[in-house]
Amino acid sequence: MLKAFIEAARLRTLPLSLSGIIVGSFLAYADGYFNWMICVLALLTTTGFQILSNFANDYGDGVKGTDNKDRVGPQRALQSGAISPKQMLNAIKTTGLITFLIALILLYMSFGKDNITYFLLFVGLGIASIVAAIKYTMGKKAYGYSGYGDVFVFLFFGWLSVLGSYFLYAKQLDWTFFLPATSIGLLSVGVLNLNNLRDRISDEKANKMTLVVKIGEKLAKYYHYYILIFAFLFAFLYTTLHYKSPLQFLFVIAFIPVFMNLYTVYKSTDTRKLDPELKKLALSTFLFAMLFGLGQVL
Repeated sequence: MLKAFIEAARLRTLPLSLSGIIVGSFLAYADGYFNWMICVLALLTTTGFQILSNFANDYGDGVKGTDNKDRVGPQRALQSGAISPKQMLNAIKTTGLITFLIALILLYMSFGKDNITYFLLFVGLGIASIVAAIKYTMGKKAYGYSGYGDVFVFLFFGWLSVLGSYFLYAKQLDWTFFLPATSIGLLSVGVLNLNNLRDRISDEKANKMTLVVKIGEKLAKYYHYYILIFAFLFAFLYTTLHYKSPLQFLFVIAFIPVFMNLYTVYKSTDTRKLDPELKKLALSTFLFAMLFGLGQVL
């Protein structure tokens, strides 16, 4: 049973979800605001949200029959019968509660009693994150079934993750931080788009109207190219605006596999075979976060 839950947690998705926190933390370190306790708690909170989202996704697609024999990729827990819907629902509730408690500790460590307005604002954002994680595939109005998954991934994995984590340290923001936050958001959307390209046929049969299903494979490929190219351009623009050393362009190394992914998608004649590319792009995003961050502090 434990093994089944570990597999359902989809640990391979964690590097992608942590990328925004890493960028925000490096930016805070570069500005002299870094705090190890806030960093650790932020990483734990994000990990909890990602696992919660994965459990909810498994449950939502499982009970709706989206995860079936037509689906490409690893078999899900409910689909295989390793975990029952009731057991997964209990896991969702438990994970959500534990994550929310960790988030409250994080916010208290960051804001204390002196910034109650900021504390309440981030409590609201935490609740919104939990709702977003659950409502992606669960419920009658799951936004992942209506083509809005890309928007939510961009906002939560990109802007909220990078800008929110930096604000926890510094209690202020620079508008230019939206540039690397946008890069992380776009790369995260790229991973989701690969997933939806891979599952296009099975999603369409299950009436899961992802953006790929709505616009079709050809346009979804062009969409993918633009996502990756603009992710690079926003990071390049930020680095140019804040240029101090050539080391700030370390992140360019991470875009070598990113643009290889772009070429692979371009050459693909069967998008169902793109499953290996999800891991590659997710790890490339994590590599970008690390190299971009290191470039700010070296």
